[in-house]
Amino acid sequence: MLETRKAILGAVKTLLIFAAAAVLISMLLLPVLRVQKGSMNPTLEDGEIVVFTTAGKIKRGDIIAFHYNNQVLIKRVIAIAGDRLDLNEDGTVILNGSPLYEPYVTEFAVGECTVTLPVAIPDGQFFVMGDHRATSVDSRRAEIGLVHQEHVVGKLFLRVWPINRFGSP
Repeated sequence: MLETRKAILGAVKTLLIFAAAAVLISMLLLPVLRVQKGSMNPTLEDGEIVVFTTAGKIKRGDIIAFHYNNQVLIKRVIAIAGDRLDLNEDGTVILNGSPLYEPYVTEFAVGECTVTLPVAIPDGQFFVMGDHRATSVDSRRAEIGLVHQEHVVGKLFLRVWPINRFGSP
C-alpha cells in the first residue's frame, strides 16, 4: 500500500513538472495565439491558431505578434531599422525609394493613415502592416506607430489550426 502511494505521488510530481515545463515553454519560447479581426487575410484567417517563436532576428517580411494597449496584435514587418518608408496614393509601399514587392497583398489601400510620411525607421523599431490593407489598424495609425522591439511577443513559426492549413504560412 505504501509503495503504491509512493508510486502515485511520484507520477503526479512528474506530471506536474512536465506541465509546468510545457507552460513555461509555451509562454516564453513558443507563444500560441488565435488570429482575430481579419487584418492578416488572406495569409492568416480569423480563428486560426498560430505558434510564434522568440528565437532569431526579426527581418522584413516576418509576421510578428506584439503588445499594444492590453492586447496582442499580429502584423507583417514592412520596414526595419535603417529603412525609409513612404506610401503612394494607391497604397503601394515605397521602401528605400523603390516599390516593395508584396505578393501576399491582394488589394492595396492606403487605409487610415495618420502618421507623417515618409518615415525613417530607427534602431530597435519596426513599421508593421496587416496584409488586408483596407481594414488593418497598424503602423499607419499614429496611436500604434512604430513597434518597439521590447513589445514584440515573437515571430510567426507555425500555423497549427485548422489542420488542413497546418504548416508555415
